[in-house]
Amino acid sequence: MKLSTKGRYAVTAMMDLALHEGRGPVTLAEISQGQGISLSYLEQLFAQLRRQRLVRGVRGPGGGYRLARPAGDITVADIILAVDESVDAGLCGARDDGRDAERCLTHDLWSELSGQIQEFLDGITLETLAQRPEIGGLARSPARS
Repeated sequence: MKLSTKGRYAVTAMMDLALHEGRGPVTLAEISQGQGISLSYLEQLFAQLRRQRLVRGVRGPGGGYRLARPAGDITVADIILAVDESVDAGLCGARDDGRDAERCLTHDLWSELSGQIQEFLDGITLETLAQRPEIGGLARSPARS
């Protein structure tokens, strides 16, 4: 299963915030430049992340965005679900309650896989990702004074 660009960019942007949390608010322009994500796309994502109370805006000079909760309390699954993404690996379009499309022969297999993916992403927080040694080397250094 391949995660969409929307979900990947949201997780990447949230990781950027987590890695720079101790340095104050981060602007969307800084994230855009540092992560190579379009500013207008980040604005759309952050509107959704703000509605789900995963980030909070800080106004005024030196303003930007911060995590709304500690990095250890935000999971990758929280982020993906906040931007209306699904980790559903099912291809037949049927829901488990049987109200949608006709179930395919392997519906239960794909449904179980989706559950496993959801459980996996629920077990990974921004804090655990930030602690990975390979992540520290990829973090951009802030170009702020």
